[in-house]
Amino acid sequence: MKNIIKSLLAPACLLAVLPFMASCETDTDSNPTLQKPTSFVLNTPAYADNNVYDLANSESVNFTTTQPDYGYPAITVYEVQVSVDSKFAEVTTLDVPENIAYTTLANTYTTANMDVDATELNNAIVALYQAAHDGADPSGIPMSAYVRLLAHVNGVSDSYCCSNVIELKNVVVSYIAVLPENVYVAGPSIRGGSEPKELGAVYGVEGEWYGMVYMSEGSSLKYGDASAQTTVPNTVDDQANSGATATDDGVTFANAGWYALHLKVLIEDNSMRSTLTVYPGAAYVCGIICGPGADGTGVWDDPNTAWALTVPTDASGEWVSPAFAGSGELRAYIKIPGLDWWRTEFTIYNGGLYWRDADIAQSWAENVGAAYSVTCNPGQQLHVNFDYDTAEVK
Repeated sequence: MKNIIKSLLAPACLLAVLPFMASCETDTDSNPTLQKPTSFVLNTPAYADNNVYDLANSESVNFTTTQPDYGYPAITVYEVQVSVDSKFAEVTTLDVPENIAYTTLANTYTTANMDVDATELNNAIVALYQAAHDGADPSGIPMSAYVRLLAHVNGVSDSYCCSNVIELKNVVVSYIAVLPENVYVAGPSIRGGSEPKELGAVYGVEGEWYGMVYMSEGSSLKYGDASAQTTVPNTVDDQANSGATATDDGVTFANAGWYALHLKVLIEDNSMRSTLTVYPGAAYVCGIICGPGADGTGVWDDPNTAWALTVPTDASGEWVSPAFAGSGELRAYIKIPGLDWWRTEFTIYNGGLYWRDADIAQSWAENVGAAYSVTCNPGQQLHVNFDYDTAEVK
């Protein structure tokens, strides 16, 4: 009898319970509300006061934190910020005053227990120290470093908050020469002196970059990364009768004109050495847009003077190609003597020059993407502003 009663009651009970369960799920789980915390705690490592952090000879530095309270468990991304300025310890908001130098490391972490790459931390501290001490080598000098975390929920822009700042009192770093990831040149005749200009990386060759610049008489340039261009090449090889020489002010050009730059950087005995070769400015188009050619596949001579872009007389002028003879994809390049044309090739992407960075066995369209492929028709021409690296086909 009891079993019969249980079986009869069970469906009714389930019917009564199900709406309640659905209601609870709707109210508490389906639409959690993001709370925006104002801070969270980065723990000072237990032995930070007595431990020596020899970063160049370590794999990682362990940091732990309490996750910011977002009101519900959320995938949190942590960015590591470091400074050698003691004023950084006073920063309690997301906004860091401009007079406090700090670096946000490139690697990010998604757990509250993180092993931060020691080499990345070492290189950041070296760069900060050198910027504050006129390039002096900090290798082997014990110093304090200040660290904080910046946290946010992945994909939620309004979720950023910062931790407290902790001090690592005994940090030892070593200068480790590494090839730059990006190279920029800057000078009073480049983009009106208003901003640096990025060079293209020579495709398939490590430690080499190239670009086209207009240099006015007596003007100079230096190179560096996006944040600062303060480096003068160790050697200047003038192949363009430019009168380019290395001085304390940079590479100074005695003669005005358009020049193609080829920068080579290498590491020797943990020191970075660089050579800048200056060539006459020259750019070309090639391929099927130049006509079928003898074998019907296009004109691929490197270089073919018949398909050179005209050189303007000043920085604001346009480089213009001859009118295209065939229909097809744009193929164009800056000519650097000694390099295959395809190592210094460019296309047009969103109105700007895009330097080749992929293997193109067939075409930009097939091997890189349709957005990077420019279709040309007979009679059209390529117009390039090499000062600002913009271009169009018309």
